[in-house]
Amino acid sequence: MQLSERAKQLIPQARIVSFATWKNLYSDEVIAIFQDADNQSRYLTDEDLERIKNLHPHLSLMLEKARLLREQAPNIVADARKKVLADFPNITEPGNDLYPPERAEACWRDFWQFLRCITYGIAGNSPQFTSQEGLKNMELLYQELRVPVSAMLCGLEQLKKVSLQHFNSEDRDLLSLYFDHLISGLKTFSQA
Repeated sequence: MQLSERAKQLIPQARIVSFATWKNLYSDEVIAIFQDADNQSRYLTDEDLERIKNLHPHLSLMLEKARLLREQAPNIVADARKKVLADFPNITEPGNDLYPPERAEACWRDFWQFLRCITYGIAGNSPQFTSQEGLKNMELLYQELRVPVSAMLCGLEQLKKVSLQHFNSEDRDLLSLYFDHLISGLKTFSQA
C-alpha cells in the first residue's frame, strides 16, 4: 500500500497517548517506563509492570487489570475484527473501505494499538491518557487515508465490550471510563 507524503508526515504526529498530565502523579522514572513502552509501540511487559508496582504499590490492582488485557489482546482484537466484518460485511471487498487486504490489516493493527493505549491509562490509573494534538493528527491521517471512522468506532466499542467481560461489575464500571475516553475522542473525527 503506497502512502502519500502527507500520510508519511502525519504518522509520527498521530501519537494518541500523552503522559504530560501525569507529572503531578508519578516520578520521572515511572513516566519513563510508560514512555519507553509507547515509543516502542508495545504493551507494558511483566518487568515494566513489576517496576511500576515497586515504585507505586497502590497501583497493584490496576497493573493486574492492564496485564490481563495485554494477555487477552489477541482474542479481544480478533473479536473486534469479527464484529466489524459482521456489521460491515462488504468492507474488505474490492472498491470498499478496507480493500486491498493491507488496508484491513492496518485497521486491525489500529485496534491492537488502541487497546495498548487504553492499558497504559489503566496501569497508570488515569482515564485522561490521550493527547489532543495526537488525536487531531490521527483524525487528519484518517482523512488522508480515507479510514472508515464508523467501522473503527464499531471495533473500538467491541474492544470495550469484550475487554470488560473479563472483569466483575464493579471493575467494569471503572474500566469503562478508559474505553469511553478514547471512544469519545474518535467520535469527534469527521467521517471519512
